[in-house]
Amino acid sequence: MKNVTRAECGYLVSAPWRSSGKTLVSVGLASEASRQNLAIQTFKKGPDYIDPLWLAAASGKPCFNLDPWVQQTDELIDAYRQRMNPGSFSLVEGTMGLHDGLQNDGSDSNAAIAKLLDLQVLLVIDCRGMHRTIAALINGLQQFDTSVRFAGVILNRIRSSRHGGKITMAIGEHTDLPVLGEIPESEEVHIAEKQLGLVPAPEFDNSQACIESIGTLVREHCDLPAVFNGVVPAEPAVIQQQPVKNTALRIGIAKDEAFHFYYQDDLEVFRDRGVKLIEVSPLRSEFPADLDGLIIGGGFPERFAKALADNKNFRKSLRMAIESGLPVHAECAGLMYLCRTLIVNHESFSMVGIFDATVTMQKKPVGRGYVKLRRFADDRQIAAHEFHHSSVHFADQQFAYAVERGYGIDGQHDGVCRYNAHASYAHFRHTGQLPWVDEFISRVQNASSLSVAASQQ
Repeated sequence: MKNVTRAECGYLVSAPWRSSGKTLVSVGLASEASRQNLAIQTFKKGPDYIDPLWLAAASGKPCFNLDPWVQQTDELIDAYRQRMNPGSFSLVEGTMGLHDGLQNDGSDSNAAIAKLLDLQVLLVIDCRGMHRTIAALINGLQQFDTSVRFAGVILNRIRSSRHGGKITMAIGEHTDLPVLGEIPESEEVHIAEKQLGLVPAPEFDNSQACIESIGTLVREHCDLPAVFNGVVPAEPAVIQQQPVKNTALRIGIAKDEAFHFYYQDDLEVFRDRGVKLIEVSPLRSEFPADLDGLIIGGGFPERFAKALADNKNFRKSLRMAIESGLPVHAECAGLMYLCRTLIVNHESFSMVGIFDATVTMQKKPVGRGYVKLRRFADDRQIAAHEFHHSSVHFADQQFAYAVERGYGIDGQHDGVCRYNAHASYAHFRHTGQLPWVDEFISRVQNASSLSVAASQQ
């Protein structure tokens, strides 16, 4: 792979282990880059939906996922390069520890992605309970794979100036990495990290205030001139007129606090195909009468179960539309919403009722992580992911997929269909292996053609 210049390069923010402060640092740097009008593009490794929402809000630009589980290597590289303008700098937030991944050879780890994209690793270390040992930890990480390039280290949860001083001295004496920041342990940091990890930005009323606070924290305790050395000012945005295409389909997309888990790349594929995406809110909207199809993505309907149940007009209109043949693609939260009843803390809430099933929230995750499915219709193997705390039982229901890895609906199956509504616990990503956007558009076009033919008879 051809090396790229520093101006086209960037950082992969990683750590020795999870919950070390990667998101806090990434959001803070993205916020400061935006405040300084620097040309930075954010990415998130893996399937996560919540972190990209915060990174997008902090940077003022969409954040894109890089996922070696669902993307082929060439697709991942192309997805990265397509978002990088000449002179821009990337900020990729990693997952878990630096060398962790599903593959035993580390080929899907943060370190592997950093090497693949020629990124320097910005190492974030949770320093609680350690000082001199951190130097040994850094040496071990560097020696484990000497081909990984490190930019420096940001120390998180520093207890006192003495604590930070001892760590910095040890790192200076025993490693060749510069210390680029010392973020203190404080209640403010704890609250910010809790919000970043648990609450998606669209659900948090004070998300911008939180982002500004994190940006200030990073600005005051990190060496930003060194971190942003070589990063150029952002070019003024140029609005290009897109050619008018013939598709002219109007596809609704559920978008509010209850439903907001979508991959930015997938939305852009819809627009590239000439589809007009119409945002609708099952929480507070009337259901539009002129849609050709509808997407209901992931989210947290259990947090807004009463409001969803109270919007009876939307639920009734959606059910009538589906019964009349409206094509629907629903994932996880969308599946839950299309069922008859949602039980949260022993209280029942009426949902759309397309599927005669009751969804019950559980205290622990039922399905969590990457999944492999085999589609019964064509025996195709599909890579996806799931994360749900709910369980559902379908009586006499045919399923669309066999689960080869993961849990799905019952540990063996996932995917249900009724009328022209297809729903699953699995979250899909549009790739060459699973071009679900094109498949859904084809389903919408076929339904529209049948509707036009029926009206002409």
